[in-house]
Amino acid sequence: AMLGGAQLNCSHVEPQAPPQFCTYSWALHMPAGDQKIVEGSFMLPPGAANVTVYQGSGFDSAMSDPIVICRGGK
Repeated sequence: AMLGGAQLNCSHVEPQAPPQFCTYSWALHMPAGDQKIVEGSFMLPPGAANVTVYQGSGFDSAMSDPIVICRGGK
């Protein structure tokens, strides 16, 4: 368990679809009162399940739900 942590997991739910290139953005609140936007990108292969794509600590709450956008290519 991560005290004061944040973790984002993703799965590829369509095994017949091509790999997905995904980006994410997430607004997290820090104990000092400020906010931090974490963002990044990752490739998700078909059949991938519950892959941790972001993990960090030092947060006390989420300011928003994470925004994850994925697109596949042939």
